[in-house]
Amino acid sequence: MHETRVAADGPPAGEPAVPEAPRTEPPQRGPVGTGTADPDRIPVESSGPAPLSEDGPARSDTTLVVVTGVSGGGRSTVARALENVGFYVVDNLPQALMLDMAELAFRAGGAARRTAMVLDVRSRAFSTDLAGAIRALKDRGFQPRVVFVDADDEVLIRRFENVRRSHPLQGDGRLADGIAIERGLLEEARDQADVIIDTSHLNVNQLRRRVEELFGAEDARRLRVTVLSFGFKYGLPPDADFVLDTRFLPNPYWVPELREHTGREEAVSRYVLGQEGATTFVETYTRLINATAPGFEREGKRYLTVAVGCTGGKHRSVAIAEELATRLRQTRLAASAQHRDLGRE
Repeated sequence: MHETRVAADGPPAGEPAVPEAPRTEPPQRGPVGTGTADPDRIPVESSGPAPLSEDGPARSDTTLVVVTGVSGGGRSTVARALENVGFYVVDNLPQALMLDMAELAFRAGGAARRTAMVLDVRSRAFSTDLAGAIRALKDRGFQPRVVFVDADDEVLIRRFENVRRSHPLQGDGRLADGIAIERGLLEEARDQADVIIDTSHLNVNQLRRRVEELFGAEDARRLRVTVLSFGFKYGLPPDADFVLDTRFLPNPYWVPELREHTGREEAVSRYVLGQEGATTFVETYTRLINATAPGFEREGKRYLTVAVGCTGGKHRSVAIAEELATRLRQTRLAASAQHRDLGRE
């Protein structure tokens, strides 16, 4: 499965938010409001499924993204990022209406052929059977991609406390109680996700860039590789498919003239890549990722995260991640480098 600070959902849904610059364009929101869902007030109508046509476009040509996750994790930010790359976004959609919404998008064509459906556990029409709803879409010929937005409990608690809001499911209990209840309801949804985005160490702009990288390209079927540098002292990235350890290389931190610089700068990069074993390390993992990429694609995986770690995520991991992403692009893989902990020290 599977995207340094805080990203949280926007205030319209009653969740913690991070201030951001005013938007210059109105969102392309769907017909469902962002408040508490009431199935009797959903203005979505359907005359039944459209018949499959031998001559017309296949339902698999309709790009469907299903977004769910924990409250405070960043669903609203993900929704806005999907709007920015051309998706028609429907907020707070009950699972019972997912198939109807997909059929409406298929019939409408045009911009609606790229539709994102955001599911909120706070909806009274929410069901824990997301797997069943996804199977129903696949049985009808759609190929939905499920994105689950997550964050550490400590981070979620801090986000709610920062905006002085209660968790929607905590009732008379503590914030931690509400988070635990929600995690239980969403456990199966997380297991079914194609992409898990952990926003614990992402700010709003970093989360948006992550979503735009994943869904902005026209060819959504191509495996996309994110080479993510990190510092082991800040913890492993939970969405990593591969974890590479560069701590066998000498640390530029102990070279006075390099200490304040980063692995993105030529002097540090040259120092790191010039160490014995560094080039062989990068070449070996370039071959490994290229060897496994076709298998991942055959299994339907579209997003691969290669985590490259050093002690603090500033020198060695950054230089190696940049070089590995460059080597992967030279082999015609869609690869980009991101740096989770750069600037954190």
